[in-house]
Amino acid sequence: MKIMMSAGEASGDLHGASLAKEMLAMEPSVELMGFGGGKMAEAGVRLVRDCRDYSIMGFWEVVLGLPRLLALEKALVDAMREEKPDLLLIIDYPDFNWRLAAKAKALSIPVFSYIPPSVWAWRKGRAKKCASLAKEIVAIFHHEIGPYLDAGANISFLGNPLVDTVRADMEPEAARAFFRLSEGEPTALLLPGSRRQEIALLLPDMIEAAKLLKERRPETRFFLPLAPGADRAAVESLVKKASAPVEITQEHTYSLMGLADFAVAASGTVVMEAALMDLPAVVCYRMGRLNYAVGKRLVKVERFSLPNIILGETVEAELLQDEVTPERIAEEAEKLYRGEAHRASVMARLKVAVLQLGPPGAAVRVAAHVLAAAGGQRNGSEA
Repeated sequence: MKIMMSAGEASGDLHGASLAKEMLAMEPSVELMGFGGGKMAEAGVRLVRDCRDYSIMGFWEVVLGLPRLLALEKALVDAMREEKPDLLLIIDYPDFNWRLAAKAKALSIPVFSYIPPSVWAWRKGRAKKCASLAKEIVAIFHHEIGPYLDAGANISFLGNPLVDTVRADMEPEAARAFFRLSEGEPTALLLPGSRRQEIALLLPDMIEAAKLLKERRPETRFFLPLAPGADRAAVESLVKKASAPVEITQEHTYSLMGLADFAVAASGTVVMEAALMDLPAVVCYRMGRLNYAVGKRLVKVERFSLPNIILGETVEAELLQDEVTPERIAEEAEKLYRGEAHRASVMARLKVAVLQLGPPGAAVRVAAHVLAAAGGQRNGSEA
């Protein structure tokens, strides 16, 4: 059995790696190949192309990068023709992956979608197209299912993989020693994302907010854990240029989250990861002005932070576009120091959001479904 996988960015690479490990544990003879990153390669996936070479965010950046993306698509379609996989497994990265899915369908290769497009938020018409292309779809949030069911898709929710992957790898005492933190020392994290555009648009204001907070609470330590796939040199350059009191780290990120008072974070998966580690966040989202002008016409959502979306209420502060300023970030962050009443109320609601992610074992259940769709034996059990 041969399965081709396609995951276009750091988060998809992590999810793909988890599925690859579980599939190989269930069916050691399965051959995995396709488009992914270092984590998938380590897990046993033979890469046709490396997703770290294709980090693109936003409408205008996609337009400028279109020739490279078309060349990538051609390379993967050629690989499908030559390798004749039993299934194409697409993971997130919707605009590219669903074009690839259409090509696979034309080649009579079944398509399995893990983490489908957010049709509940924008371009709801995509649900029908996805339903027609995919043999099976698995979502990682309950609220994503409705529009796909209405469109006739074979879709299910099998839990969220973050429940298994987000956990401290050190005891608190060992983590404090590693990061040279004394017990109770106020600690804040800056989490500007992994994409170049995110970092360029958000990190300068995050750094200036850290400087403001340092003036008001001099005892605060600031850390910037690098996201997988982030350009360390670019981050270091911005921190150095601002002469900021920020320590860049790359190890034991979840353990550090468990020690921190709060995070200032780019909107995305990392906000949910923080919630799983009992870490509240000020959530920021900013795009280039052209991208924002296009997106504002297409996206119809009341909230953009995952915990807030799950809860259907604004629990964590959200700063959008021009609201992302050092002053606003600092104002909201000050409410999240340990001992503040606002922090306690936010944490109580975040625990409710985390419960909505389902039980552990999502990767095992999804891997079993993928193997079954590819024609193998389903060796896992559903929750």
